[in-house]
Amino acid sequence: MDRARASAASATAALRGVAELGGFFVLHIGGEDDGWHPLAHSYAEGFTDLADAVARRHHTAEARIDVSIAQLGHAARLWSPTLACVVLHGIVPDLEGLQRADDGPALRVPRPAGWHVDRLDDGPASALYQQVTRHLLALADGLRVKIAPRLLDGNSASALAGAAQALLAARPEVREPLTDLTAALLDTGRLAGTGVLTGPELGFRRRSCCLYYRAPNGSKCGDCGLVERVGD
Repeated sequence: MDRARASAASATAALRGVAELGGFFVLHIGGEDDGWHPLAHSYAEGFTDLADAVARRHHTAEARIDVSIAQLGHAARLWSPTLACVVLHGIVPDLEGLQRADDGPALRVPRPAGWHVDRLDDGPASALYQQVTRHLLALADGLRVKIAPRLLDGNSASALAGAAQALLAARPEVREPLTDLTAALLDTGRLAGTGVLTGPELGFRRRSCCLYYRAPNGSKCGDCGLVERVGD
């Protein structure tokens, strides 16, 4: 992939461009190191601080609910900016060395880098999948709570579909390449079999559940595999 390497300036421009979409699309770039730590540390500690924050916010009594919701949010913060960078700027961001804020879930890349999509031998889906999934696998490896691997895979797929829907809403002119890339990703590796796209607006139905419905005042999400639908 060396020949496909993008310059730091190109990667920075792409990340800054998608950050203008707001929310989960923001991946902080460079700056002072104070207030940030390597994501590897959070993974090794089982994401316990973010899971504890979920427990306080939702008053949950099951640790696996807290872990699932924290992991789903983290997946959204990985998929959103990277998917948008590929579709809008033709660059797959390099997530090596990614950092997390000491006081929350925000992410930062200290040294922006990436690859030009049109120079990749295997196309963008494989490279993007590898960048995001290696982080989610590292998170899963460090968890101190037993949780079904396919539930976590379903969370990743749900986060990807949610990112695609948000990007489509903001940039409807990229519907075709966005749909093609999202469909390809959902047929790749651990995402394969987690769910299906349900229409041109990139609706998604997963085959698992994130467990949010088990939280006090929780509910089944719109893409939940447990929701009964007319015609099923």
